[in-house]
Order: sequence, then structure tokens, then C-alpha cells
Amino acid sequence: MKAEQVSESVGGLEAATQLVDIVRSAHDAAETTVLRGSVEPSGAVWPVFVGLPPWLQKELRSDHAGEFGAVMIYRGILAISRDKSARQFAERHLVTEQKHLQLMEAIIPRGHRTRLLPIWRVLGWLTGAIPAFFGRQAIFATIEAVETFVDHHYEQQIVRLDPQGEFGPLRQTLVDCQADEVSHRDEAARLAPPARNLLIRLWCSVVGTGSVAAVVAAKRI
Repeated sequence: MKAEQVSESVGGLEAATQLVDIVRSAHDAAETTVLRGSVEPSGAVWPVFVGLPPWLQKELRSDHAGEFGAVMIYRGILAISRDKSARQFAERHLVTEQKHLQLMEAIIPRGHRTRLLPIWRVLGWLTGAIPAFFGRQAIFATIEAVETFVDHHYEQQIVRLDPQGEFGPLRQTLVDCQADEVSHRDEAARLAPPARNLLIRLWCSVVGTGSVAAVVAAKRI
């Protein structure tokens, strides 16, 4: 890798770190949340979350980690890629992922989030930056792989929640997030090459395996 590219990558990572700090500050300053479909004082987040079933707390913790990672993926793409279509794609979807992250931060108190976020910050950024070195087709294939996993991950949670039950509004939030991720996946699939070389196939396999490992780790740590 050229020195100029390394310098640019480091600069992009610093910018991404600043962005996450801004999001966190905005969350700390917020006075309301929409966990139950209506505006409630932010203090209500604490008893609501700790009262959730343990399995659901773990799932939501992994959801938060995933949305955090998604923000970093798009920041990594934008730090490296100079392709106009890839940048427009990343800029649009970054806005959506930031909204998802804010939702998850409103639901999950800081003390209940995975302690691995500093690692996700770096790995997420690299997941976006590495394919960006190889062009837009690698970027789109990566996003398709990531969002395919995320779709299945959300679905596994949604089917366990009764839409008419106590957690119906929370279930709807997950459904809405899933719909956005499916839209991202489908758009990336349309833009990605139908025939992919061995390198892209191997990379997407690594991304899929890494996503599974990330969810397991976020639930436990």
C-alpha cells in the first residue's frame, strides 16, 4: 500500500471516530426516546431495557453493535473510494444507518452495550475501506454480503416477538430497520457484478463469517 493511501486511510479513520463521538454526544443530550412508539423521558430507557427477557437484551446488544459497525463501514468506503456512484451510494445509506444507530442508542443504555465497540470501530471501517481499494464492484458485493446477513439476523428476532404482545412496538422498530437493510441489499445486488472473481467471492465469505462471529461476541461481551 502506498504511503499516500495509508495516510488517507488514517485520516478517514480519525474522521469516522469523530462522527461516532458526535452521535454519542447527541444521544447523551437527548431527552426523549421512541421505544414504545410514543415519546417518553430518556430515563424510561433504563427500566424498560433491564426488564426485557435476557435473550432479547442480548439480541438488541448485537443489533446496536451491528448498526455501529454499519456506520463505520460506510465511513470507510467514503474515506477511500473516489468513484462517484459508490460515494453517492455510501452517502445515502450512511444517513439511514446513522438513524438506526440513534434508535438503538435510545433503546440500549450505555452500560448495557457491548464492550467491543472500539474493535468494531476499526473492523467496520476496514470492512468498508478494503473493498474500496478494489473499486465499486467490490464495494457493492461487500454491502450485499453484509446486508444479507443482517436481514437474516433481524428476521430471527422478529419471528420470536408477538406483533400484538407487550413488545409489539419494539418488534415494529426491528421490522422497519430490517426493511431498510433489505433495500440496501437489493440495491447493492443490482449494482454488483453478476459474475464475481475468486477474490471477491473469498472476501464476501470472510465478511459473512466475520458477521456471524461479531454477533456472537457482542451478545457475550
